[in-house]
Amino acid sequence: MDPDRFTAPLFGEAIREPGKKSAFWYFRPAPIPRDLPLHSATVSALSEADAALGRLQGLGALVRDPELLIGPYLTQEAVASSRIEGTQTSISEVLQAEAGGTPTSSEDVAEVERYLAATMQGYELIRELPITQRLILELHATLLSGVRGQEKSPGEFRRSPVWVGSPTDNPTTALYVPPLPDDLPAAITDWEKCVNEPDQSPVLIRCALMHYQFETIHPFLDGNGRIGRLLINLMLTEEGRLTTPLLYTSGYLEKHRMEYYERLQRVREKGEVQQWLQFFLTAVRRSAEDAVVRSEKLVDLRERYLSRAATTRSNLSALVALVFVNPFLTVARVEKTLGLTNHGSRNLINDAARRGWVEKIGASGRGGRLYWVARELFDVIDAPAIYD
Repeated sequence: MDPDRFTAPLFGEAIREPGKKSAFWYFRPAPIPRDLPLHSATVSALSEADAALGRLQGLGALVRDPELLIGPYLTQEAVASSRIEGTQTSISEVLQAEAGGTPTSSEDVAEVERYLAATMQGYELIRELPITQRLILELHATLLSGVRGQEKSPGEFRRSPVWVGSPTDNPTTALYVPPLPDDLPAAITDWEKCVNEPDQSPVLIRCALMHYQFETIHPFLDGNGRIGRLLINLMLTEEGRLTTPLLYTSGYLEKHRMEYYERLQRVREKGEVQQWLQFFLTAVRRSAEDAVVRSEKLVDLRERYLSRAATTRSNLSALVALVFVNPFLTVARVEKTLGLTNHGSRNLINDAARRGWVEKIGASGRGGRLYWVARELFDVIDAPAIYD
């Protein structure tokens, strides 16, 4: 790491590792600035992000059974956040594996499934716990359990140096070397206070600074980015800005991955925090705008299906609810979830297929299990977001 690049003492300083001939330089972050003055461009971006988030919040409050929309959004977030870290999988692969109900043979899909498990755990934990060291350690243990990275001390803060760069880099050539293990306790304690002891700053500003500082501290050997992005929605939920988790900022961050990394790094090096705040607020606004449009389409589609299902005496209404949790179906999934016989489940799926609601996509997975997909629904979920 080149120490001459780091010239912003408000956010930290480059320090030489003590006591070794082969000592390298690393970054020791300063405490997170409180009540940070905001430039006019940042205030404008904040106003727009607040308005977009408010519209999304309002939509979640008006929608009947909004929890039925949560599944696709959580999966989108998990897939995009994992892709930022190099995982190669699609939302269809993840949803199909989940619908199949059997362990996946894909390591990439398994990693996304662990992210989803950590996400659900996070929403459960914040009902009783603040966002603290205990919470992030529990989430980290879940994230890395049984998948690649399980040898990277799941649920424990790192005890050795790490660096950010290419696979061939070392601490001398790396773009960024986070604080040493001895610096972690003080840095994490301050981070925890920033999250849980509000100053006069708006929630979205505090959330942006929370995420920046978490990525800068880099407290784990692996999984820092995924945990840091998961904490965005958890903090917004805890602060009352998201009653229903329909926001997935990782889609925007994935599309603008290089700028995302650069904005974080420029705060460390040059103190360009206003530019980072504006980027983060734009990510929130664009993601909220996309979620509103997508949610409205999903709600309209669901109401159309339910109104038609209401004219029958079958379990079609229950099947509609099932596909909106996950648009992929198997006979076994319908049997288990709706409590029907194998024959009854097949008849119900075939009825939905005759109506054009689901279509057979063939055999897949272990044992050649047959799958159906609610194509119209899945196309709304999987449609590329238009952020610009």
